[in-house]
Amino acid sequence: MARILLIDDDDSVRTVLLLTLKHFGHTVVEARNGSEGIELFRHGGADLLITDIVMPEKDGLEVLMNLKRAQPSLKIIAISGGGRNSAHDYLQIARLMGAAKVLEKPFTSEVLMGAVNELLSSGGTPPPSTPPAA
Repeated sequence: MARILLIDDDDSVRTVLLLTLKHFGHTVVEARNGSEGIELFRHGGADLLITDIVMPEKDGLEVLMNLKRAQPSLKIIAISGGGRNSAHDYLQIARLMGAAKVLEKPFTSEVLMGAVNELLSSGGTPPPSTPPAA
């Protein structure tokens, strides 16, 4: 399965996403903000990045710029519930900056896993066909 770097400053959102991704067999490394996420990426890399956009310290757009520069082939899912601007505006910018998929919060586990599986299968890592046994 894939190594996924998950960056979101909202503890409850991050926990739900973490549990969903782990349920489908992925290894998940989590960060509470962009600075922490960039540091974790430098130490271990990732097959896929899922990042919130509106966060303290370094926002998701800064993360996108940094990590795309470091690994141009990195597959990225940008997520946002909005902030000063609408989530749609942030996600459009993220797409222009290299995010392969964008998801507006709230979204379902099915939508998340559909995006994850699509990106991972296009990169040679087969998506799980069924969840692993508990």
